[in-house]
Amino acid sequence: MQMLQRAIIRVMILFGLLLPATLQAQAVDPDAAGKEAAVRATVLSEMSLESLMELEVTSVSKRSQKVSDAPAAVFVITQDDIRRSGATSVPEVLRLAPGVEVARVDNLTWAVSARGFNGRFANKLLVLIDGRSVYSPLFSGVFWDEQDLLLEDIERIEVIRGPGASLWGANAVNGVINIMTKRADAMTGGLVVAAAGMEAPQSASLRYGGEMGNDTAGRVFIKYGAQDDSKDLAGNQLFDRWNKLHGGFRIDSKPGTSDTMTLQGDIYRFENREIAALVSPDPPYGATVNSAVHTSGGNILARWGRTFSSRSDMALQAYYDRRLTTSAILGHEHDTLDLDFQHRLPFGEAQEIIWGGGYRTIHDSIENSFTASMDPPQRTTKVLSLFIQDDLTLVMDRLHLIVGSKFERNTLSGFESQPNGRLLWTPNDRQSVWAAASRAKRTPSRSEEDAVLHQQAIPPGDPNNPGPLPLLVTVLGNDDFKAEDLIAYELGHRMKATESATIDIAAFYNIYDDLRTFEQGAPFTSPSATPYVVLPVVSSNNLEGRTYGIETAVDWRLTERWKLKAAYSYLKMKLRLKAGSLDTTSVGAEGESPQNQVSLLSSFDVRKSLELDVWYRYVDSLPNLQVSAYSNLDARIAWKPRTGLDLSLAVQNIFNHRHAEFKPEILSAQPGQIRRSVYAKAAWNF
Repeated sequence: MQMLQRAIIRVMILFGLLLPATLQAQAVDPDAAGKEAAVRATVLSEMSLESLMELEVTSVSKRSQKVSDAPAAVFVITQDDIRRSGATSVPEVLRLAPGVEVARVDNLTWAVSARGFNGRFANKLLVLIDGRSVYSPLFSGVFWDEQDLLLEDIERIEVIRGPGASLWGANAVNGVINIMTKRADAMTGGLVVAAAGMEAPQSASLRYGGEMGNDTAGRVFIKYGAQDDSKDLAGNQLFDRWNKLHGGFRIDSKPGTSDTMTLQGDIYRFENREIAALVSPDPPYGATVNSAVHTSGGNILARWGRTFSSRSDMALQAYYDRRLTTSAILGHEHDTLDLDFQHRLPFGEAQEIIWGGGYRTIHDSIENSFTASMDPPQRTTKVLSLFIQDDLTLVMDRLHLIVGSKFERNTLSGFESQPNGRLLWTPNDRQSVWAAASRAKRTPSRSEEDAVLHQQAIPPGDPNNPGPLPLLVTVLGNDDFKAEDLIAYELGHRMKATESATIDIAAFYNIYDDLRTFEQGAPFTSPSATPYVVLPVVSSNNLEGRTYGIETAVDWRLTERWKLKAAYSYLKMKLRLKAGSLDTTSVGAEGESPQNQVSLLSSFDVRKSLELDVWYRYVDSLPNLQVSAYSNLDARIAWKPRTGLDLSLAVQNIFNHRHAEFKPEILSAQPGQIRRSVYAKAAWNF
């Protein structure tokens, strides 16, 4: 098996490093290559390489606009980027974006953030799928292992680094990721996808779509995936195998010339194993168990939009989401109902206003264990919001001032306002310069207010417990926990350097206050039938600090056959405890995000039916987690033997037979080693 891996790796490295330059040096007969060049030009146009600054994005201002007109650090990952990256999951795809930190903890779990504060339970990044927020109210973050989308259905992913709270609300602190799937009328016919390999997920998908009447189309899909256990750094089995079954549908309709309607939904079942560390006040005071976790859920979303003119439209969206998880540590059930409305209208020739509001209610029911529990076990949280943004043209086609704010009232922290001001200067049609000042809030999560988490039991007679009763180190929620605060300053420049190359640079300076700490409280004796002493560690807001950095993205089409996408990110974090804080862990967040990151994706069309992609990445060390810096290389070769059929072979982690990328926090678990993998994939469109 290892000999086969080595052979495949050597061949793909040689192809990746030597073939593009070799073929470009050869003369090409213009008559023989004319038709093929025309086809390649069409494909490249579909990939939006030649017109990258003309790409339409909607996440920055909640309306369609060109990337060059977006006054924010936005990066667009297209369907072509997703396919040619060779990625097998959404988190892997996000490695393409500058400023985004993606680390794999084991076969199942991921740590994803933007501009610092990374972790499996990272809580400063808002993630949307077709306008539906997928954050968990347990920790204000995302369970990335559950976002098992059919990658072929994604139209694009818009990644905004920096605050988006003035439009999207609390928790859009360090960024917004908006994943948008294709309309049903863009995907008629069938698709079958199958993938399998060594040290890689196995998956099979089926999707079919077609016309359902005049101006209406629909599609349905089903996807199954599974992966075996991985190993920890010592070579021990981790019991992190999983299997997922996910199905869904989407219907798009245009009942009139100015109206659009969408109805879509998903249902899924997810089973996995985990190593859970249980704590007890009785001898032997704890155990490590290999337990099963069962997750199921579904959602349904309806959206209606009406266009009045090129500068005026309105939209109404509603969705319901249900999620149920059972596990040895903590079971939880969530029901979310969300309503959202927005309206865009012009005021004269030089002013445009977009406003709207929303309402969200989340009801949860927690199945407590002694190790982890919520008090109370049931709770309903509500969020009522209103936003307004004014886009004022100061100099026609040259200078814009954008000001606005989001106003929210939520059950956990009360009233919050999140203003922002942005300036966009476009001196010509080849470049744009923007600057922004914003305020964003990260509202408390359920765990920060209500959690009771017993992390460790120290028996009596232990050197750390001289008393006669067991001592339990326990993390407690705090009803007085405040929203975390960010003041952000940003500056960016986009430039079409040549007809085939674009450069995007963004710099930021962030000032944080009231960040979460864990403060030791006074010990007390539990009133339970089995007495024990609690050493409380209470959620508090005694951390502040500053972060700054720069992010660069370059998109360069060297020739009609060869394109490069490069990204570089630099991040510096300086955190400090407020006077009186006794926290010993939270400042360590400085060393849990990489200071430097590099990504370089080379995509080469060997000929019309043969593609070669090589993706190099460098990620700096994580000193606080004792994770070393690493370089990695992925390679993919794809062949299209006939129209509609794609066959590909990919190798991931070529430089490292195994390596660590992250270590879990809060809940005890063992980090996995990310192993080299080889997998084959077939996709048939019919």
